[in-house]
Amino acid sequence: MSDKVKIVEVGPRDGLQNEKQPVSLEDKVRLVNLLSETGVAEIETGSFVSPKWVPQMANSDQVFQNISRHKNVVYSALTPNLRGMEAAIEAGAEQVAIFAAASESFSQKNINCSISESIQRFEPLIALAKSNNIPVRAYISCVLGCPYEGEVSHQVVIETARQMMDMGCFELSLGDTIGVGTAFDVDKLLRDLLKEFSPNVLAMHFHDTYGQAVANTLMSLEHGIRIFDASVAGLGGCPYAKGASGNVSTEDMVYLLSKSGMETGVDLDKLVAAGEFICQAIGRQNQSHVANALRASCA
Repeated sequence: MSDKVKIVEVGPRDGLQNEKQPVSLEDKVRLVNLLSETGVAEIETGSFVSPKWVPQMANSDQVFQNISRHKNVVYSALTPNLRGMEAAIEAGAEQVAIFAAASESFSQKNINCSISESIQRFEPLIALAKSNNIPVRAYISCVLGCPYEGEVSHQVVIETARQMMDMGCFELSLGDTIGVGTAFDVDKLLRDLLKEFSPNVLAMHFHDTYGQAVANTLMSLEHGIRIFDASVAGLGGCPYAKGASGNVSTEDMVYLLSKSGMETGVDLDKLVAAGEFICQAIGRQNQSHVANALRASCA
């Protein structure tokens, strides 16, 4: 397997979307610009959802219009519906993401429809993206546990993944949305998934609620996974999963990968600086163990 790992930085979208206090346009743009300098391969820059449901993402179009783009960075957006897809294309998103859940209860709570209905709704979005030569990524939530149903069937995860790939998605991001999974759970899930899917199309999206995200990442590496989502400073959470903390921090992820002999192309010092900036800007404590350790060692 390749020693190169792709980091998908989700902080500007997944990390900031649940912040209660408005984050200024200037701070969002600066965060993306700082992250662009770190060497991450992709930055999830915003989300074109209804401001009624996610007010923090209301100015995503302006974020896209004001950032300084780097040629080696992909700037992507989350698009839940056709209107969102049209707005993302107009704003200049280079890649888009759609999302479904591996739990019927979570799907109903999150987007008020069944899993199959949610996937059917994405057909015109994918058609529009294809006509504009924009790649579509798929998120699958709750693959290692649901806040309403508990354990989630691997078969449901596989069937959902199969449908998303058959529709034309190029990559599947598997989300432990509430952060309950352990390395043993990841091992079992990937053993089943990899019977049908290449590791080249799978990405892992871990939340660190129970402190298992780094161990889960290491287990994923052993299964040949080389794409990981992470959020600078460990920002984020899930509004539909009480107690779910943020994504695994990008700093902790990069530190682990570099110590494992993997090549990320990410400058850890620049990444730590980006995390420190956004934490100070929004008045949040940095959730990255690595960033806090490095800061303490320099004090």
